[in-house]
Amino acid sequence: MNLQNRRDFLRKLGLSAAALPLLHGFTSLRGADTPSAPKQRLIFVFSPNGTVPTEFWPEGEGRDFKLKRILQPLAPFKDRLLTLKGVNNLVRGDGDSHMRGMSCLLTGIELFPGNIMGGGGQPAGWASGPSIDQEIRRFLQSRPETKTRLGSLEIGISVGNRADPWTRWSYVGANQPVAPISNPYDLFDKLYGQMKEGESMVSVLDGLRDELTTISRAVDAKDRGLLDQHTTALRELERNMKEQQTSGALLVPTAPEVGVMMENDNIPLITKMQTELLISAFQNDLARVSTFQFSNSVGGIRMKWLGIEEGHHSLSHDPDLNTGSLEKLTKINTWFAEQIAFLAKRLQETPEPNGGGSMLDHTTIVWTNELGKGNSHALEDIPWVLIGGGLGFTTGRALKFKKEPHNRLLMAIAQSFGHPMKTFGNPSLCAGGALKLG
Repeated sequence: MNLQNRRDFLRKLGLSAAALPLLHGFTSLRGADTPSAPKQRLIFVFSPNGTVPTEFWPEGEGRDFKLKRILQPLAPFKDRLLTLKGVNNLVRGDGDSHMRGMSCLLTGIELFPGNIMGGGGQPAGWASGPSIDQEIRRFLQSRPETKTRLGSLEIGISVGNRADPWTRWSYVGANQPVAPISNPYDLFDKLYGQMKEGESMVSVLDGLRDELTTISRAVDAKDRGLLDQHTTALRELERNMKEQQTSGALLVPTAPEVGVMMENDNIPLITKMQTELLISAFQNDLARVSTFQFSNSVGGIRMKWLGIEEGHHSLSHDPDLNTGSLEKLTKINTWFAEQIAFLAKRLQETPEPNGGGSMLDHTTIVWTNELGKGNSHALEDIPWVLIGGGLGFTTGRALKFKKEPHNRLLMAIAQSFGHPMKTFGNPSLCAGGALKLG
């Protein structure tokens, strides 16, 4: 059932358009002549300041590999895992390594000249082309069978209010950066509608109770169960939000449209809230592409919950001989891996709407970084870790390349969605075509 037919269906039942997002994916409303294909989904996850190579890259190669400390949280998904060493950001030009590492990471193209001053007196402007997430979004939105209400989600964790090449990695086009949503209440509002002032914790579903009952009577038993699953998940999410408001762990605005400042010490909790919202959005087929951004390039999160008082960025500049800093950086990057493992677990335990296994079977998480190593500002050996089955790549492998431009990886990801691109970003970095990941 296309968008217009769903609207006609709502009118016939006497329902409002507010119920429309809940009708995505219901088999009994689509009709027997339009079978649903598995939904491909993609999540790009960013963590900053490079990694600790000796504790990150697996031992061995191919299917015979052993995970080091940082990737140990992903051990339950080893057969769904693909690590890519030797895939480098070879984009050069204006800006420092942090700027190019961040804003060229998903665009694969140079930054414009500009007056935003980088380290070492290297100024630059915004990226001069779109990012791969937005190009895939555009492609999916151009086809009725893959079009969703939002197309993509740009989610942040403690990104802050700055807007510069260090803080943006998603671009609609040249000079068009996309700001992530770092406040889960704002993200909830974007996904499920504006809540009234003074009623920020009142369920948005309460106003739809009668309409949901009507829909429940109109669909078959299988879709009725899916509808119940969606509404239960949303109510549980709202209950958790209300508990946090009561406990004071989060600052909730009196008016939902007003942003709230997220506290550094609440980052673990905010991460879980944002993760659940992403899962919910994918369940409701509101989007099939997302970015999930921890902090930003030069990010200074203080992971006090790990017993680490120093900021992440300052630690990343310490020399390798400082074993204390190296141990703290290993713990920091392991924590990021734990959050990604939780996201993968939530996808794995969430059934694919309309059957067909779990959502992880059709979703790929791509975890990456703006640098290979923080204290050298290296753009070589950028961490690339893929988890899940959404792209059709052969997983359960640790691959090593000699020196491949990451543009070829971005092309492979887009082509797995059926995108016909022959180059992406800087064409000179696309020689050989898409990276072969089988």
